[in-house]
Amino acid sequence: MAKGNPLQEQLLKAGLVKKSKLAEVAREQNKARHGKGPAAPNDIQRDAERARAEKAERDRAIEAERKAQARSAELRAQARQIIEDRKVPRTGELEYRFTAHGAIRTVLVNDDLRRKLSAGALVIVQLDDRYELLPRVAADKVRERDAGMIVLDHGQGTKTEAATSEDDAYYAQFQVPDDLMW
Repeated sequence: MAKGNPLQEQLLKAGLVKKSKLAEVAREQNKARHGKGPAAPNDIQRDAERARAEKAERDRAIEAERKAQARSAELRAQARQIIEDRKVPRTGELEYRFTAHGAIRTVLVNDDLRRKLSAGALVIVQLDDRYELLPRVAADKVRERDAGMIVLDHGQGTKTEAATSEDDAYYAQFQVPDDLMW
């Protein structure tokens, strides 16, 4: 018999409940009192597992972003090294003007360098606050690593070639003086 509950004793004496049912209810109440019930720890365990999974996902995302930034910095450093190693020395008094970031810039070149720039054999790249000339092969390697460093490339006209062929046919009827300097 249950010793502390007079209601249970009265129900047992009246024959409304069985002794086995009474013992089962007493065991469940005892488990609930001592915190050994299965429902509460499962909720806590699920919350903890979900929090661990979310933290692991955040950690993976942060690590992937860090690796991408490190790879980007490595590619920029490689591009800088290529420019330093392969830059063409600039000599001459002729001004070659081009636009970079919305402003007109000028580099001093000789006649040979000007012709190579116009033909697309040389490319202008920006390194920090200065502009350098690179041969096409080196410029392609720089473009693979950091295309933002390329400022002027006359050899990249393949996309607009169809439109320019019509324009070239129209403007071919006009004569341009050979000694015209921009």
